[in-house]
Amino acid sequence: MFVLRCTFREQARHSVTCSTWKSLMLQNRMSHSSNPVAAVCQMTSTPDKEANFSVCKRLVEAAREGGACMVFLPEAFDYVGSSRDETLSLAESLTGDTISRYTQLASKLKVWLSLGGFHERGQDWENDRRIYNSHVVINDEGYVAAVYRKSHLFDVELPGRGVSLKESAFTIPGPALTPPVQTPIGKVGLGICYDLRFPELSLALQRQGVDILTYPSAFTVATGAAHWEVLLRARAVETQCYVLAAAQVGRHHDVRSSWGHALAVDPWGAVVADCGGEGEVMVLVEVDLEKVRETRRNMPVQQHRRDAGFYHSLENRP
Repeated sequence: MFVLRCTFREQARHSVTCSTWKSLMLQNRMSHSSNPVAAVCQMTSTPDKEANFSVCKRLVEAAREGGACMVFLPEAFDYVGSSRDETLSLAESLTGDTISRYTQLASKLKVWLSLGGFHERGQDWENDRRIYNSHVVINDEGYVAAVYRKSHLFDVELPGRGVSLKESAFTIPGPALTPPVQTPIGKVGLGICYDLRFPELSLALQRQGVDILTYPSAFTVATGAAHWEVLLRARAVETQCYVLAAAQVGRHHDVRSSWGHALAVDPWGAVVADCGGEGEVMVLVEVDLEKVRETRRNMPVQQHRRDAGFYHSLENRP
């Protein structure tokens, strides 16, 4: 497996700066591997939608030039508002300008896009001013292939840890899971951020045959430091899938910061790429579907799983 990392300003040791990026991409193209390549991205969104699009476009273009056939952008790739009112005022529909620009970008570059958390106006927007947090997948022809609306909302108060968020104050929980999406890197199951804490979701997608789970996120610094990596690795181990998690990082504005460390985890639970805790970063990761099959063949956990009734048997005790 190869993993390449590109940063767009001077950063951590072992990072690949843009001055050396083209030579590494050339080596990548010369590789004899036939496995598809995914790009996992990290960025710092602000309330400035135009600036955010410029960052995402730069990441996607670099990823495509490096050979990626699917690019994963984080939750709130479009913007991070500084208040409830600002968040709602910037929201759009799926037919608005933001998604239109990304469909054009995907079509132009012939690349699939995972847009990890779009502020989508709700169905009764004119009356209730509420939104969905929507994971939008666009194919390489520029068409929306799938939309998953975040089903578990982050309503959490952590006294002493600087966390106080109530997503349900303006967000509608999604009504259902979305079937896995067949993509050039494999069958992808869609989640968003806080969904990561609910193994029921990942196991339901695993039963539908996913090869890759994706959790685009904007984890808080406190929860990210404590739980981010261990949760992603747990989801990979229990489903024997790749887990790709694009992430927000750093200070968005005066009242919000994110943990970063966008990760790629393999089906054995090993971290194969980590974007680190600062800056605009993109990693290229080879997705080896034979490794998924081999892991499941050697440790057939799903065959050993008991029927649903067994796990509910304690609930029926007198």
